[in-house]
Amino acid sequence: MSLIKSISGIRGTIGGGVEDNLTPPNLVAFVSAYAAQVKEKFAEIKKPSVVLGRDGRISGTLVYELVSSTLRMCGVNVIELGLATTPTVEMIVIEEKAQGGIILSASHNPRQWNALKLLNEQGEFLSAEDGLQILSRAKENNFEYASVDELGTQIKIGDALERHIEAILALKLVKAADIHKANFKILVDGINSVGALAIPALLKALGLENVEVINGEINGEFAHNPEPLDVNLEEIKKRVKDSGADLGIVVDPDVDRLAFINEKGEMFGEEYTLVAVADYVLRNYCACFYQKISVSNLSSSRALKDITEQKGGSYYPTAVGEVNVVAKMKETGAVIGGEGNGGIIYPELHHGRDALVGTALFLSFLAQEGISVSELKTRYPQYQMIKDKIELDKDLDLKELLNKVKKHYSGENITDIDGIKIDWEGSWLHLRASNTEPIIRIYAEAKTIEGAEERVREIKDFLADVR
Repeated sequence: MSLIKSISGIRGTIGGGVEDNLTPPNLVAFVSAYAAQVKEKFAEIKKPSVVLGRDGRISGTLVYELVSSTLRMCGVNVIELGLATTPTVEMIVIEEKAQGGIILSASHNPRQWNALKLLNEQGEFLSAEDGLQILSRAKENNFEYASVDELGTQIKIGDALERHIEAILALKLVKAADIHKANFKILVDGINSVGALAIPALLKALGLENVEVINGEINGEFAHNPEPLDVNLEEIKKRVKDSGADLGIVVDPDVDRLAFINEKGEMFGEEYTLVAVADYVLRNYCACFYQKISVSNLSSSRALKDITEQKGGSYYPTAVGEVNVVAKMKETGAVIGGEGNGGIIYPELHHGRDALVGTALFLSFLAQEGISVSELKTRYPQYQMIKDKIELDKDLDLKELLNKVKKHYSGENITDIDGIKIDWEGSWLHLRASNTEPIIRIYAEAKTIEGAEERVREIKDFLADVR
């Protein structure tokens, strides 16, 4: 039984019973509710347009056809991209001046999962208010279908990725000539999804020819757990080291998360993806004209705050979730932001996590500095992070549990805008419910791995005692 309805969309495993798993009736109801809301918001447009793209999952084609048909039955024109990264869909919503977008991807979840990710007319994830309205519409069947004369149409776009890459190459801080001159040797893990298509195309456009792709067949049969974490990446780590490559590039199935492998076959650290890109961006913005401001969520490394303040800038934390990071970036005028899971948001391109622009900025920085990936890492404050989780019992009172945690640590520096975060001088611990899985996520960071492990051990022991 795996169906999760949230303000950002609907996610679940394929097959099974209605309301238990992700089934056609669930998809139709949720898409119809979304279409009704788009039509109401843009009532002056007879047939609003929605951009649709999907990752390479096994269920992708079937879900794609169902979603496209449902939108058209609701009187919405569908701009179909077919296989497309999440940031590419976001970009095309903006470029086509569409009224919304839907991405069919369950991100890092395993092969049996799929999901609807819902966008507004700015190519950004829906606000909490809009998401709640769609949940209510779907529950109450508060939508209608179009008559035969008002059905939506299909508009197919075949060059979406090329347009996305062209926009990246046009950015001032993307130095294609320097990257070409550096002639990096790169291994890419495409994880049998759209990353196998998008990342090599970007690297080619940047002038790199010595590129090898592993897990490059787009069939949704993920060669390993698709979350780009150290434990899941033994193959590419070994191959980078053995082949003498300069670095490895790893993405998740919809290409909004980005991780690097250094030339020694070691993880650069997905937390440090944002740190390095932010370092490059912040040092290239003149404080006379731009505010050196960065934003990330509460579960991201403290290293971003450190390097931002070292450069005379300001750092702002947010609740977990791309929509929260984007809102704070817009509010503060941040020039860089994202999430510590390897999600880079570069507003000069668009307000969405984008592994493609993150790759281009990182390679530009590396080429200009003329150093190795491992040398770059030594420049930054060295923290060690543990990411753990515990399964949620069906009848658990999560609010009460978090209140017990807050009371227990009442003498410490506590932030409660998203779960509970406890800050100490050299470490922190963050406890929050997942938006996508029935689990409590536990994040801990310290200057040593032993220190982070101790924080996790301590909170798990406490939770075991009070549950």
